[in-house]
Amino acid sequence: MNLNLKTPIAFFDLEATGINISTDRIVEVSIVKVHPGGEEETKTMQINPTIPIPKEVSLIHGIYDKDIKDAPTFKDVAKELHQFLEGADLAGFNVLKFDIPLLVEEFLRAGIDFDIEKRNLLDAQKIFHMMEKRNLTAAYKFYCGKNLENAHSAEADTIATYEVFKAQIERYKDEEAFDLQGNKLGIIENDMKKVHQLINEKMVDLAGRFIFNDEGVECFNFGKHKGKPVAQVLKEEPNYYDWMMKGDFPLDTKRKFTQIKLRDFNNR
Repeated sequence: MNLNLKTPIAFFDLEATGINISTDRIVEVSIVKVHPGGEEETKTMQINPTIPIPKEVSLIHGIYDKDIKDAPTFKDVAKELHQFLEGADLAGFNVLKFDIPLLVEEFLRAGIDFDIEKRNLLDAQKIFHMMEKRNLTAAYKFYCGKNLENAHSAEADTIATYEVFKAQIERYKDEEAFDLQGNKLGIIENDMKKVHQLINEKMVDLAGRFIFNDEGVECFNFGKHKGKPVAQVLKEEPNYYDWMMKGDFPLDTKRKFTQIKLRDFNNR
């Protein structure tokens, strides 16, 4: 079918140096601009971000520093891109959380006020999540080809979950699993310990208040210290321990926090 368009719509995707809107930069932009009459224009260009691309990011999108060292900066092409996107709605996959904010940020850094107030912002991921349900009933139908009778009955849900889990292991056995950033997590195997490690490799406490970083160090996953090592915060702000212990946090979180504190104290 053809889209019913009253104004052009620009489907676009960005590759960047990372996922931080404030500090990361675009390294590639690709746009497919569709006009109301059905005509299509495509513009793809690589961008010199003026900052290094982390190796782990290059491994995901395949763009390395050497590939873009002679490419124009975003400021060099900002006017051209702004003109190409003039009057067009913006669309893509997960663009509301990442691509649009990063694009606006880059335009602002280049001294261009990229107005999105009068544009329709269209995210295919949002429609996907709205229409393709991710509950047990949907999983049972997808993996087992059955309709879940008596949904929300504890026994029916438990039996369905067991069948879904078996079907998942059978379907994905020996396949690689990746996180949302495209980082490889491991291989799906018919081994419960390995499945546990795959699913919970970053988990410290059950509530997710602490997680392991890439170096295997426990870090805060909330609040003003998010991303900081727990041991570092305990050293720099010891009163934070008392605040958490008096706060409305799960007992398991407090127990893990205490374990880290005692371990750090004993290792001094």
